Amino acid sequence: MYEPTLPRRRGQFEQNHAASTLLLLVSLLPLFTTLMLTVALPKGSLLEDSIRLLRAVGLDFSGFLDPSNRQLEIWDASHTAKGLLVRNYDVPVYVEYGQAQLGIIGYDVLQEKQPKVAHLADLGFGRCRMSVAVPASSPYQSVLQLPPHCRIASKFVRCAHDYFQSLDLPVEIVPLYGSVELGPITGMSEAIVDLVATGRTLKENNLIEIEQLFETTARLIAHPLSYRLNQDGLKQIIDQLRELAIAETAVR
Repeated sequence: MYEPTLPRRRGQFEQNHAASTLLLLVSLLPLFTTLMLTVALPKGSLLEDSIRLLRAVGLDFSGFLDPSNRQLEIWDASHTAKGLLVRNYDVPVYVEYGQAQLGIIGYDVLQEKQPKVAHLADLGFGRCRMSVAVPASSPYQSVLQLPPHCRIASKFVRCAHDYFQSLDLPVEIVPLYGSVELGPITGMSEAIVDLVATGRTLKENNLIEIEQLFETTARLIAHPLSYRLNQDGLKQIIDQLRELAIAETAVR
């Protein structure tokens, strides 16, 4: 005999809904129960100023500046915060995936990687510019004089591509991750897109800037969910860092 299927009872639906909610909360538990703050710090030119700024708000990772140090993970003196010393391009990765709640990285890396992180503050230091450069003897003295489908050497492939696309100028981006100045020197490319601080390296290699894409400085970033939940008092630390950065920028 045919027996029609009865609709679920309300109580059963509520039980299933509660179980699903519990599973979701359990999956997010590591984000809620972290007992310490973790900060991803970049190796290289931004490290010293990053450590100085963090130390001013009570987070001391100066051990990374010790030439004899080989540790990539250290605790601050209070043992309530941990620092990770990673490559520049890896800072936003650790923050995006929640292994670090905060990070400090150059705006150039954010533009190139486009990570899913919260952009919180311009810290003002590490100022330089993303520029197009050509040999001093080049017949191309402006970007718009570059011929279509010419080669541009750069490790900032996305930045270079997006810039020339915005000009509606088709070019071939040649990815180089070492000394990109060698691109035009060897004749492999007509120009480069690279970071310029003082311009000394360009001058020593007989290159000149012909266009600036954007200026870049160190930026404070955070894991979006940790920031929204104010995990480990993030907002208080962020506000302190913002105030310090504003004060320092005002006297530069």
